[in-house]
Amino acid sequence: MELAKAEQFILDKLQKELPGYLYYHSFSHTQDVLTAALRIASDEGINGKDIMLLRTAVVYHDAGFIIQNKDHEEIGCDIARKSLQCFDYTDDEISIICGMIMATKIPQSPNNLLEEIICDADLDYLGREDFWTISNNLYKELNNFNQLNKEDWYRLQIGFFEQHHYFTPSVIKLRTQKKKQHLKRIRALLAQLTTP
Repeated sequence: MELAKAEQFILDKLQKELPGYLYYHSFSHTQDVLTAALRIASDEGINGKDIMLLRTAVVYHDAGFIIQNKDHEEIGCDIARKSLQCFDYTDDEISIICGMIMATKIPQSPNNLLEEIICDADLDYLGREDFWTISNNLYKELNNFNQLNKEDWYRLQIGFFEQHHYFTPSVIKLRTQKKKQHLKRIRALLAQLTTP
C-alpha cells in the first residue's frame, strides 16, 4: 500500500479538476475532513493499517465531484478502484475504502467504526465554531444547482439537522452541544423571516 503516492495522486487531481463553483465540496473540504478523521481516529483508538485505509478513503471520498454532483460517491469508488491498484492496494483494501466512501452518502449509513469515523469527520463542522462560514459556502454551492431563498435554505438545514446524528462516542461528546446551539439559531433565523 503506497499511501503517500495514492494521496498525492488524488490530491493533485482534486486541486486541478474540481469545478470552481464547488464552494463547499472543495479541496479545502477534503483537507478539513482529513484533519477531523485523524483526530477522531486517535480519540477512538484507531492505528496502524486502519489509519492508512481511513486516510485513503477520506482523500477519495469526494473525488466523484470531478465528474458530477449526482452519485458522486459511486463515481469516487470507481476512481479509487481504478487508481489504487496502481499503488499496490489489494482488492480487500479497496473494498474497505469504498465501504467508507459509500457510508458518507446522505443519509449516512456506516456499518463499522471506520465508516462511523469518516461519516463523523465529513459532517464534523455541524458542531463547530466555523459552522456558519462553512454553511454559507454550502448555500452558495447549492445555489449553482437550485436557486434557494433563505427561507427554503433554513428549512432544508433544519430538516438535515433533525435527521443527522453523530456516531462515535468522542464526536457525540465533543460536537453535540454546539450542534444543538446552531440548530436553535437556524430556527430563530427562520422565525424572523416567517413571522409577520
